[in-house]
Amino acid sequence: MATRPVHPIAPRVAPPDLPRHLDDAVPRRGDDLLQVRLVGLDGDADLAHASLEECALGPASLGALGLRGATLVDVDGADVSAVAIDARETTIRRLRLSGGRIGSLDLSGAHIAELELVGARVDYLTLAGARAEDVRLADCDIRSLDVPQARLARVALPGSRVAELDPRGAQAADVDLRGADIAKVLDVASLRGMTVSPSQAELLAPALAAAAGIRVEG
Repeated sequence: MATRPVHPIAPRVAPPDLPRHLDDAVPRRGDDLLQVRLVGLDGDADLAHASLEECALGPASLGALGLRGATLVDVDGADVSAVAIDARETTIRRLRLSGGRIGSLDLSGAHIAELELVGARVDYLTLAGARAEDVRLADCDIRSLDVPQARLARVALPGSRVAELDPRGAQAADVDLRGADIAKVLDVASLRGMTVSPSQAELLAPALAAAAGIRVEG
């Protein structure tokens, strides 16, 4: 008899598959880039609708980084800081961002398969309306994490701190919030399908009772 999987299933995340040698390249909007290290990224950079495959970037400090509609496959970013990253409607297949400070990271409407943020500081991270599978946010400091209307599968936040989580309308499967320090949740009823720890459930109990119309009195 086949063994049933134990839920929640952990994200299936692997490091980006990069060659040993990468040539340097200055990227531009709409470029198709393969096996290069992106250089010359400072100020504002517009890479909308570009294709990046087996590429690396960082360290870098930018104002705005435009990636709307881009395709990112096996991309590794190290110590990338930006005021804003517009990654709406991107297609992502194995992207890792480690370190760095990001004001706004907008992944609205993105199609994501393997996304890993490690040790990053993000003021505002949104996956509104995105389809995201295999996402790991490890040891990150996130002020606001918004996932309204997102479809999420195999997501974990080990060691991360989240000041505010907005899950309204999200569809979740194997989303593991255990190990994360989440200060505030908007609309706890939308946590349906997500896994929390006993201590998290205790903290959420008053809001869950209110959402269910239950009066709790001493």
